Amino acid sequence: MTSAVHPLASNDLSLNHAQPASPSSNLETAIPPLTAVSLSTTTLELAAQDVRRVLDIQREQNQILTTKLNILFVANGALLTTLSISHLASVLSLFSMVEVLGFLINFTLLIQAFLPRQTAVSPNLEDRRLLERYLGLGTGDYQLQMLVNLAETYHFNKQRLDDVSETLRFSAYVTWIVAVTILLHMMTVYFLFA
Repeated sequence: MTSAVHPLASNDLSLNHAQPASPSSNLETAIPPLTAVSLSTTTLELAAQDVRRVLDIQREQNQILTTKLNILFVANGALLTTLSISHLASVLSLFSMVEVLGFLINFTLLIQAFLPRQTAVSPNLEDRRLLERYLGLGTGDYQLQMLVNLAETYHFNKQRLDDVSETLRFSAYVTWIVAVTILLHMMTVYFLFA
Protein backbone atom coordinates (compact mmCIF):
# COMPACT_ATOMS: atom_id res chain seq x y z
CA MET A 1 0.00 0.00 0.00
CA THR A 2 2.95 2.27 0.24
CA SER A 3 5.88 3.15 -1.94
CA ALA A 4 9.32 4.09 -0.73
CA VAL A 5 10.46 7.65 -1.20
CA HIS A 6 13.90 7.80 -2.73
CA PRO A 7 16.31 10.39 -1.31
CA LEU A 8 17.23 11.82 -4.71
CA ALA A 9 15.33 14.86 -5.82
CA SER A 10 13.49 15.83 -8.95
CA ASN A 11 10.82 18.27 -9.85
CA ASP A 12 8.39 15.44 -10.58
CA LEU A 13 6.57 13.24 -8.15
CA SER A 14 5.47 10.02 -9.73
CA LEU A 15 2.04 8.77 -8.70
CA ASN A 16 1.96 5.01 -8.29
CA HIS A 17 -1.41 3.29 -8.43
CA ALA A 18 -0.28 -0.36 -8.28
CA GLN A 19 0.89 -0.02 -11.88
CA PRO A 20 3.71 1.80 -13.72
CA ALA A 21 3.30 5.54 -13.69
CA SER A 22 2.51 7.20 -16.97
CA PRO A 23 4.10 10.47 -18.10
CA SER A 24 0.75 12.20 -17.61
CA SER A 25 0.69 11.32 -13.90
CA ASN A 26 3.37 13.74 -12.72
CA LEU A 27 3.17 16.63 -10.29
CA GLU A 28 5.36 19.57 -11.23
CA THR A 29 7.11 21.24 -8.33
CA ALA A 30 9.09 24.32 -9.17
CA ILE A 31 12.13 25.20 -7.12
CA PRO A 32 11.30 28.22 -4.96
CA PRO A 33 13.04 31.51 -5.66
CA LEU A 34 15.56 31.24 -2.83
CA THR A 35 18.62 32.17 -4.87
CA ALA A 36 18.78 35.56 -3.19
CA VAL A 37 19.06 33.84 0.17
CA SER A 38 22.44 32.27 0.79
CA LEU A 39 21.82 28.79 2.11
CA SER A 40 24.83 26.81 3.17
CA THR A 41 25.26 23.22 2.05
CA THR A 42 25.29 22.11 5.68
CA THR A 43 21.91 23.77 6.34
CA LEU A 44 20.40 22.10 3.28
CA GLU A 45 21.78 18.71 4.32
CA LEU A 46 20.35 19.09 7.83
CA ALA A 47 16.98 20.17 6.45
CA ALA A 48 16.92 17.21 4.06
CA GLN A 49 17.72 14.82 6.93
CA ASP A 50 14.86 16.29 8.96
CA VAL A 51 12.43 15.91 6.06
CA ARG A 52 13.55 12.31 5.48
CA ARG A 53 13.03 11.61 9.18
CA VAL A 54 9.45 12.93 8.90
CA LEU A 55 8.89 10.76 5.82
CA ASP A 56 10.12 7.72 7.77
CA ILE A 57 7.59 8.51 10.50
CA GLN A 58 4.94 8.82 7.80
CA ARG A 59 5.86 5.34 6.53
CA GLU A 60 5.54 3.99 10.07
CA GLN A 61 2.09 5.59 10.32
CA ASN A 62 1.13 3.82 7.11
CA GLN A 63 2.22 0.47 8.59
CA ILE A 64 0.21 1.19 11.76
CA LEU A 65 -2.88 1.92 9.65
CA THR A 66 -2.36 -1.34 7.75
CA THR A 67 -2.21 -3.20 11.08
CA LYS A 68 -5.43 -1.50 12.23
CA LEU A 69 -7.09 -2.46 8.96
CA ASN A 70 -6.11 -6.10 9.46
CA ILE A 71 -7.37 -6.07 13.06
CA LEU A 72 -10.73 -4.64 11.99
CA PHE A 73 -11.07 -7.27 9.25
CA VAL A 74 -10.37 -10.04 11.77
CA ALA A 75 -12.73 -8.55 14.37
CA ASN A 76 -15.56 -8.27 11.86
CA GLY A 77 -14.89 -11.79 10.62
CA ALA A 78 -15.12 -13.06 14.22
CA LEU A 79 -18.37 -11.16 14.82
CA LEU A 80 -19.84 -12.53 11.60
CA THR A 81 -18.79 -16.06 12.59
CA THR A 82 -20.41 -15.63 16.02
CA LEU A 83 -23.60 -14.44 14.39
CA SER A 84 -23.62 -17.36 11.95
CA ILE A 85 -22.98 -20.00 14.63
CA SER A 86 -25.68 -18.63 16.93
CA HIS A 87 -28.25 -18.52 14.05
CA LEU A 88 -29.44 -15.16 15.36
CA ALA A 89 -29.43 -13.54 11.92
CA SER A 90 -31.83 -16.15 10.54
CA VAL A 91 -34.69 -14.79 12.67
CA LEU A 92 -36.04 -11.54 11.29
CA SER A 93 -35.98 -8.87 13.96
CA LEU A 94 -34.83 -5.32 14.54
CA PHE A 95 -31.54 -6.66 15.92
CA SER A 96 -30.83 -8.81 12.86
CA MET A 97 -31.61 -5.92 10.50
CA VAL A 98 -29.19 -3.63 12.39
CA GLU A 99 -26.54 -6.38 12.36
CA VAL A 100 -26.81 -7.03 8.63
CA LEU A 101 -26.81 -3.31 7.83
CA GLY A 102 -23.84 -2.79 10.14
CA PHE A 103 -21.83 -5.54 8.46
CA LEU A 104 -22.62 -4.14 5.01
CA ILE A 105 -21.50 -0.64 6.03
CA ASN A 106 -18.43 -1.95 7.85
CA PHE A 107 -17.11 -4.18 5.09
CA THR A 108 -17.72 -1.38 2.58
CA LEU A 109 -15.58 0.95 4.72
CA LEU A 110 -12.85 -1.67 5.16
CA ILE A 111 -12.68 -2.43 1.45
CA GLN A 112 -12.55 1.29 0.73
CA ALA A 113 -9.58 1.62 3.12
CA PHE A 114 -7.96 -1.48 1.60
CA LEU A 115 -8.13 -0.30 -2.02
CA PRO A 116 -4.80 1.10 -3.27
CA ARG A 117 -4.44 4.85 -3.42
CA GLN A 118 -2.02 6.95 -5.39
CA THR A 119 1.33 7.39 -3.69
CA ALA A 120 3.82 10.14 -4.51
CA VAL A 121 7.39 8.99 -5.12
CA SER A 122 10.38 11.22 -5.78
CA PRO A 123 12.15 11.11 -8.21
CA ASN A 124 10.27 9.79 -11.20
CA LEU A 125 12.91 7.41 -12.57
CA GLU A 126 10.91 6.84 -15.76
CA ASP A 127 11.81 10.32 -17.02
CA ARG A 128 15.44 10.18 -18.19
CA ARG A 129 15.47 13.85 -19.22
CA LEU A 130 14.53 14.78 -15.68
CA LEU A 131 17.52 12.99 -14.21
CA GLU A 132 19.88 14.45 -16.80
CA ARG A 133 18.60 17.95 -16.07
CA TYR A 134 19.00 17.73 -12.30
CA LEU A 135 22.26 15.83 -12.25
CA GLY A 136 23.72 18.89 -13.97
CA LEU A 137 22.79 21.18 -11.08
CA GLY A 138 25.25 22.44 -8.54
CA THR A 139 25.31 20.89 -5.08
CA GLY A 140 23.30 23.63 -3.38
CA ASP A 141 20.62 23.82 -6.09
CA TYR A 142 20.34 20.04 -6.20
CA GLN A 143 19.90 19.76 -2.44
CA LEU A 144 17.36 22.58 -2.43
CA GLN A 145 15.37 20.84 -5.16
CA MET A 146 15.58 17.59 -3.22
CA LEU A 147 14.23 19.31 -0.12
CA VAL A 148 11.32 20.81 -2.03
CA ASN A 149 10.40 17.47 -3.60
CA LEU A 150 10.57 15.55 -0.33
CA ALA A 151 8.29 18.14 1.28
CA GLU A 152 5.82 17.83 -1.63
CA THR A 153 5.95 14.04 -1.31
CA TYR A 154 5.07 14.32 2.37
CA HIS A 155 2.10 16.64 1.77
CA PHE A 156 0.67 14.49 -1.02
CA ASN A 157 0.99 11.24 0.93
CA LYS A 158 -0.37 12.84 4.13
CA GLN A 159 -3.73 13.40 2.44
CA ARG A 160 -3.84 9.72 1.46
CA LEU A 161 -3.03 8.59 5.01
CA ASP A 162 -5.61 10.98 6.47
CA ASP A 163 -8.29 9.47 4.20
CA VAL A 164 -7.42 5.92 5.28
CA SER A 165 -7.29 6.93 8.95
CA GLU A 166 -10.72 8.58 8.76
CA THR A 167 -12.23 5.52 7.06
CA LEU A 168 -10.79 3.18 9.69
CA ARG A 169 -12.10 5.41 12.48
CA PHE A 170 -15.65 5.15 11.10
CA SER A 171 -15.19 1.40 10.66
CA ALA A 172 -14.12 1.04 14.31
CA TYR A 173 -17.30 2.84 15.44
CA VAL A 174 -19.47 0.62 13.25
CA THR A 175 -17.68 -2.50 14.57
CA TRP A 176 -18.41 -1.41 18.13
CA ILE A 177 -22.10 -0.78 17.29
CA VAL A 178 -22.39 -4.22 15.63
CA ALA A 179 -20.71 -5.93 18.61
CA VAL A 180 -23.06 -4.22 21.09
CA THR A 181 -26.07 -5.09 18.92
CA ILE A 182 -25.05 -8.77 18.77
CA LEU A 183 -24.55 -8.82 22.55
CA LEU A 184 -27.97 -7.25 23.18
CA HIS A 185 -29.52 -9.64 20.67
CA MET A 186 -28.01 -12.66 22.43
CA MET A 187 -29.07 -11.42 25.88
CA THR A 188 -32.59 -10.72 24.67
CA VAL A 189 -32.95 -14.20 23.16
CA TYR A 190 -31.45 -15.82 26.29
CA PHE A 191 -33.77 -14.04 28.73
CA LEU A 192 -36.88 -14.48 26.57
CA PHE A 193 -36.42 -18.18 25.85
CA ALA A 194 -34.51 -19.30 28.96
